[in-house]
Amino acid sequence: MIPFNIPPYMGTEMGYVREAAEANRKICGDGPFTKRCSQWLEERFGATKALLTTSGTTALEMAAILCELEPGDEVILPSFTFSTTATAFVLVGAKLVFVDIRPDTMNIDETKIEAAITERTRVIVPVHYAGVACEMDAIMDIARRYNLKVVEDAAQGVMSTYKGRALGTIGDFGCYSFHETKNYSMGEGGAILVNDPACVERAEIIREKGTNRARFFRGQVDKYTWVDYGSSYLPSDMNAAYLWGQLEAADAINEDRLATWRAYREAFADLEAAGLVQLPCVPADREHNAHMFYLVCDSLKERTALIDSLKARDIFPAFHYIPLHSSPAGERFGHFHGADEYTTAVSERLVRLPLYYGLTEKNRDAVIAAVRDFYADKASE
Repeated sequence: MIPFNIPPYMGTEMGYVREAAEANRKICGDGPFTKRCSQWLEERFGATKALLTTSGTTALEMAAILCELEPGDEVILPSFTFSTTATAFVLVGAKLVFVDIRPDTMNIDETKIEAAITERTRVIVPVHYAGVACEMDAIMDIARRYNLKVVEDAAQGVMSTYKGRALGTIGDFGCYSFHETKNYSMGEGGAILVNDPACVERAEIIREKGTNRARFFRGQVDKYTWVDYGSSYLPSDMNAAYLWGQLEAADAINEDRLATWRAYREAFADLEAAGLVQLPCVPADREHNAHMFYLVCDSLKERTALIDSLKARDIFPAFHYIPLHSSPAGERFGHFHGADEYTTAVSERLVRLPLYYGLTEKNRDAVIAAVRDFYADKASE
């Protein structure tokens, strides 16, 4: 069986977890391993401040709070994304305004954003699909002209760049996920990158249950107290210890995944040239992290047949998002601005192939052969 995903595991993780529990005796939040991971993110990506969180979801929730939204304020985002991109802003009372995606990268169409702006618009949320950057220069220009915040949903974008800048460091806030399905994992976890120095202290307070505890431990106050809104967004230091084993090997994991991605790309290039499928598009001015490899089929019927064919050979692909604007909650909390030209069409035709750290050459080649056999059989019908 070739599964869609296997969580990354380098072999050092459990030793670090034992160190956290037995040597450090610090298993709650903000212990030594949390600090190591945060420092690594800041130094590697040039972030002003990186704070580990319990999930990518709670990183987005923190960002929504830091945007200081009021009930009825509007947030512009793609519909082709996971529910947490939306729920983080719904929790603070915002209205969702969905816009269409580009047909090449599957990212938010930056040319559709400006027309969706109203006097209540406060935030733009670009989602870097498959770890391929959105058109951030255009998005940041719109944000500056309309005085809007930008929250990058970079859940899939750790190690990816846009014109040399790490995803998550370009907008006001960036949000990573370290869920088991991501390139780097702590089981459940995430991080918020705070790129505006003026927001760092409040981010620390929100993350620490609304207290100024971080200032206390830095010796800036003689006692700490409740000063603002907040919750417990700190992951256990044992989770951070697990993540540290992977951040230490980040480049090795990245190269391993890229090797599989490139092999898929080369193997299916002729299928794309023949007009049978669409393959991932990575513009020349950005680097991606091989978070996923997908095919866009000709129709929903063809995608279903391809998935069934692969499963019959013990290969387990996956489709992806159901558009948020057509979901019950999406209809309740937001609306789609403009025409849905690509969002639903892509959702019905996209299939993701197995891609994970440690996928063997033998299994990779089996996936390639199965896909090629499917299209060969289709051509002979």
